Amino acid sequence: MPDSPPKRTRREFLREALRAAGLLLFSGGLGAVLSRGEAEEMVWQIDPEKCTQCGQCATECVLTPSAVKCVHQYAMCGYCKLCFGFFRDQRPDDGTGAENVRCPTDAIRRRFVEEPYYQYMIDEPRCIGCAKCVKGCEAYGNGALYLQVRHDRCLNCNQCAIATACPAQAFVRVPRSKPYILKTRKASG
Repeated sequence: MPDSPPKRTRREFLREALRAAGLLLFSGGLGAVLSRGEAEEMVWQIDPEKCTQCGQCATECVLTPSAVKCVHQYAMCGYCKLCFGFFRDQRPDDGTGAENVRCPTDAIRRRFVEEPYYQYMIDEPRCIGCAKCVKGCEAYGNGALYLQVRHDRCLNCNQCAIATACPAQAFVRVPRSKPYILKTRKASG
């Protein structure tokens, strides 16, 4: 017949139970500290649905030029001959000459595709994030141009100067794994 396990005293049982509880609490606390350290880093981004194209991104950023750049969502673009993100809405004689271009730094390139279509491309190094093109596209076009923070330039300041100055509170924190907020086509009607 097999030997029966030795009987433990009440004191030994309590000592082992307290040791196990202490170990459990310690490992739980250590897990909480480690999980806090593994929390995903957050970065700044502009919510294009909240942005009012106020122009502060160009002047408030600690970088010159700003880390905010205009982006073109090609899927939304109409490739119009008269793009009001490219041309000013008030043009003498409805001219399409260089003097009627909206961008102050010539950061938008226009290329003829076929009548009546033109392709518009953003030259990011020239873009200062002034939002003049975005404002024109939003007011008179389909909103294919919008502003985004470029994370290869952004310093991810703890208290972003643009976020502080933004009147629409369009500067928000997003997870680094999903750093861009894409603009969606607004429902018509």
